[in-house]
Amino acid sequence: MLKWAYALAVVASAPALADQHAAKKLTLERVFASPNLGGSVPRSLKLSPDGKLLTSLRPRADDRERFDLWAVDTETGAARMLLDSTKFGGGELSEAEKMQRERARIGGTRGIVAYEWAADGKSLLVPLDGDIYLASLDGTIRRLTNAPGSELDAAISPKGKFVSFVRDQNLHVTSLVTGVENRLTRDGGGAVSWGLAEFVAQEEMDRTKGVWWSPDDARIAVARVDESGVALISRAAIGADGTKIYDQRYPRAGAANATVQLFVMRNDGTGLAKVDLGANEDCYLARVDWAEDGKTLYVQRESRDQKTLDLLKVDPVTGASSVVFTEHARTWLNLNDNFRTLSDGSIIWSSERDGYSHLYRYNRGRWTQLTKGPWNVRAVIAVDGTRGRIVFTGNRQTPIEQQLYAVSIDGGAITQLTANGAWTCARDGARAETCSASGARMIVTRSSQSQPEQAYLADLDGKRVSWIEENKIEGEHPYTPYIAAHVAATFGTIKAVDGSVLQTKLFKPKLADGAKAPVLVIVYGGPGTGRQVTNTWASGIEQYLVQQGWAVFSVDGRGTPDRGKAFEDQIYRAMSSVEVQDQLKGVDWLKSQPWVDAKRVAVYGSSYGGYMTLRLLESAPGVFAAGVAAAPVTQWELYDTHYTERYMGMPQDPGGAYARADPLTYTDSIADPLLLIHGMADDNVLFENSTALIAKLQAASRPFEMMVYPGQTHRLAGPGISVHLWRTILAFLNRNVRHVPGDE
Repeated sequence: MLKWAYALAVVASAPALADQHAAKKLTLERVFASPNLGGSVPRSLKLSPDGKLLTSLRPRADDRERFDLWAVDTETGAARMLLDSTKFGGGELSEAEKMQRERARIGGTRGIVAYEWAADGKSLLVPLDGDIYLASLDGTIRRLTNAPGSELDAAISPKGKFVSFVRDQNLHVTSLVTGVENRLTRDGGGAVSWGLAEFVAQEEMDRTKGVWWSPDDARIAVARVDESGVALISRAAIGADGTKIYDQRYPRAGAANATVQLFVMRNDGTGLAKVDLGANEDCYLARVDWAEDGKTLYVQRESRDQKTLDLLKVDPVTGASSVVFTEHARTWLNLNDNFRTLSDGSIIWSSERDGYSHLYRYNRGRWTQLTKGPWNVRAVIAVDGTRGRIVFTGNRQTPIEQQLYAVSIDGGAITQLTANGAWTCARDGARAETCSASGARMIVTRSSQSQPEQAYLADLDGKRVSWIEENKIEGEHPYTPYIAAHVAATFGTIKAVDGSVLQTKLFKPKLADGAKAPVLVIVYGGPGTGRQVTNTWASGIEQYLVQQGWAVFSVDGRGTPDRGKAFEDQIYRAMSSVEVQDQLKGVDWLKSQPWVDAKRVAVYGSSYGGYMTLRLLESAPGVFAAGVAAAPVTQWELYDTHYTERYMGMPQDPGGAYARADPLTYTDSIADPLLLIHGMADDNVLFENSTALIAKLQAASRPFEMMVYPGQTHRLAGPGISVHLWRTILAFLNRNVRHVPGDE
């Protein structure tokens, strides 16, 4: 239990820290300033192939959005910067790369955003500001590209002999031995691209790659994307210095998708073979994986309605394919990255066939269920071939935490490797798990309501070997001056109308006897990544709101993930039905508390949360004192295919599901104060969603307030922007909810 002694001590020592420091209140400027209040939290943690170095991207002390590449000796703990991002790059990013970053949820991040170890462990591939570099451990930097425009999706081959990348929508490969660059495809351009994931793959499917190297470097599987059938929309990126018009291929629900084909070729471009994905081209290329021996390619093919998923076994020489097995669902199938092949030819597979996400082993037609119960497996972290175990994350103990577990590849008892009381293996942005493994070591991250994110190196039994970032709140830690005023959330449960147990999170401000607090309900409420109630480090803005006298409350209603398919499926073709009911149940509970000012409960949400804000105001006039909707979907017909059709079916389907779910159907019901917020260059929830709402509200003479952000995308953040955003929100809430001027 030694590995958890510190994490428990932090919670116990918080009062002692509070006694040492006078309570200093946060300001909005400090919440979003550098260094980050949560400490120097590294990103993209990786182990070198020999396990001697641990590398990461670390923010600069004076710029929380700029990252440099660092390495730590796993034996001595000595740290050094491998690549200073301010000394290289500096070029203008292409629009394609900017949009890729937006879809990876790192828009606005500067410096080094990705890197990859070479197989020999002597160098690292580093894309930086549109070019590609090879950084050696001796400090030398080799520039691999120096052409106009951006090189996208750079990848080093498994054996380290080649680097692939996409330039001008064609696949290129450079030999690291000879330095010769070879263009492998020719017809990329216009609506056709090679080696890139299409929009919905990046935004909705968690597939960011379009190139897959075989383990022996001999062959490359590459996607060819033809968007000529996808509707071309003109997206106006309205900025402070003018407006730029971008023609964007945006596949709206019910309309045509990109045509995606898969090819396999040798590393010099010869031997091109088209993979047989079936006669129906209106499907999704969900996942592509090579078997360990490099002789077989596995492809996951998803039907357009997302109710069928086929695993295909492909001959990489001929492209011929056969179906290994098929998954079916009544509503939809959730994609994952848990596919693994074992040396005996068997397959590790994640399925929700029993109602929860669990691991299975498939071997020559025989299925063995490895995990079971009313909880979800989230991610496979490692397959320990030496001991015949799978290490994975799951929420076996409580829905508000993820922990590490291990199970035999033959099934049997499950061993918990990490201790309860924190969320282990946080998510990096909205995408990949930050836990990973190499050889006999794992990188583990964890945080809780009282402890900002920590990272440590562990063995495959979960025992901590050494700290990567202990991140103690003491001494010079950025949060030390504010620890005395820190409020940890309390977690609870309420019952939905159908008896479902809903998880809640509440930050309660300090109140004088008999005083009542206004409440801000922060809502997301949607499927996929829409979790609000997790035992993770509280954001600076939540702490700021509590210090300003607000209670902050969230409910994870039906439809949110990690609770099993029956819990999720209730929103199928019924968006804003049970989610709205569950949020209102939460408000009922709030208003029953003697310390809550029942007349001063407001709601705020962004993206799906913005959509929920609108539907809550429309469904329950008078329940909320005001609502703030940022970047809301107002008409699901305007949103993309893969996300919308997964939950809503096609707009052309009978039954009127879209009309019932669209906020535009009910705008006449909005009677409470509304603040509408949107970035004017949003390529995800297009600005058209808000303009459609504005037109309807104005035509109906419905008053509302609005703040738009020129040049800002779906992220709505950055120097100055975040402070302005929250000043605007709080000024609105203070006027309409607290009936006081100002924001502090």
